[in-house]
Amino acid sequence: MREKVTRLFVAAAIAEACSWLALLVGMAVKYGPPDNELGVKIFGPIHGGLFVAYGLLVLVMARLHRWSIPATVVALACAVPPFATIFFERWAQRRGMLGSADRPTREPTPVG
Repeated sequence: MREKVTRLFVAAAIAEACSWLALLVGMAVKYGPPDNELGVKIFGPIHGGLFVAYGLLVLVMARLHRWSIPATVVALACAVPPFATIFFERWAQRRGMLGSADRPTREPTPVG
């Protein structure tokens, strides 16, 4: 269960950042020379859904992995600036906050 939620959190962090990119492109097209709102109409709700999903998964991850309150607040705040969710996910991975430290590492298998 814990590993599945962790994989969902990583996927949500990446997807939320990608939806930010798509929304920013849609906004550039809307307010730029083409003057077309289609990108914002499509990617706005997608980004909103991924934003909410990321926030909920942060709360679940904080509970499962016993994150501190400041770390949880930072994770939630990272949903606001573009692409910050990816930076938080990488930072949390390096610090062992995603549970990878308690997993045994596999020996590399030789190729060839």
